[in-house]
Amino acid sequence: MKLTGAMVAGLALLFGIATVTPASADPVPESEQAQILATNFQLPFPCGQSWTGNSSGSSAHQSWEIDFNRGSTADADLGDPVVAAASGTVVISSHQGSVNRYGNLVKIDHGGGYATYYAHLNTRSVSVGQSVSQGQQIGTVGNTSAPGNNISPHLHYEVRLGNSYPSNIQKAVFNGVTFGYPNQTLTSRNCGGSSNPYTPQQVCGAGYDVIDSAALGADGTVYLLYNSGNGNNCVTTLKAKSLGTATATSAYLEVQGSARKTDSGNFGYYAGPVVAAAANKCVRWGGKAGASAYDSPLEHCD
Repeated sequence: MKLTGAMVAGLALLFGIATVTPASADPVPESEQAQILATNFQLPFPCGQSWTGNSSGSSAHQSWEIDFNRGSTADADLGDPVVAAASGTVVISSHQGSVNRYGNLVKIDHGGGYATYYAHLNTRSVSVGQSVSQGQQIGTVGNTSAPGNNISPHLHYEVRLGNSYPSNIQKAVFNGVTFGYPNQTLTSRNCGGSSNPYTPQQVCGAGYDVIDSAALGADGTVYLLYNSGNGNNCVTTLKAKSLGTATATSAYLEVQGSARKTDSGNFGYYAGPVVAAAANKCVRWGGKAGASAYDSPLEHCD
């Protein structure tokens, strides 16, 4: 089973820069603003996941684009969550297969001329004009493209500065370090500004892979995992606030036809794991952290 406002306001939101400065203070030069933006990006996948990027595996690449995969088989990554590399405003969320072969595309404007592109998505979960936070889910990995263009599931990721394509494509920077072109495997530090030391896989155990996730505002994320070896699903809620302090957190899993299983209490880092056998069965799953909650429909039926 399987982010528009004035530039100064935008920088204040993203980086905590004060919007009012003393009259005697020099303004931050545009070049420094750009540098701040350029080093703020994180890997576009949930915290703790490891992905391999490849900039040379496609004849369609112009310069510094990256294709990301992590699974060992062609469809292994299909439906995996894709998250915003930095905060910003969604300026494109549409299927653009007949325009540029990007298929389902999300473009986020981060201010200062910077934008990120997330292409070939299976699903899009944000709309034009929506403000998104770093680490917020914006879609899922897919293989959408132009009609007749058959590609395997992957995330095509770009960072652009300005509008002169393709010279505006920039080298990607994750967690302050430039990507190791042409190929590199990285572990995501896109943890919603948190430093939660746990990953979903660590909570659920060996053999489990994330197949779905839902952001709980800025309070955390609830994850649904699956173990193909034993047919079990696992749900865990990872906190992003009040880390190390016991606060109300919960996670639940309900297999169709069976009673709901829940782990609820005051926890320092996560709720769960909640595990149940669910091969070839639909599930409901969700959780809560802080004031935010998520409840899925009956889904992931095969």
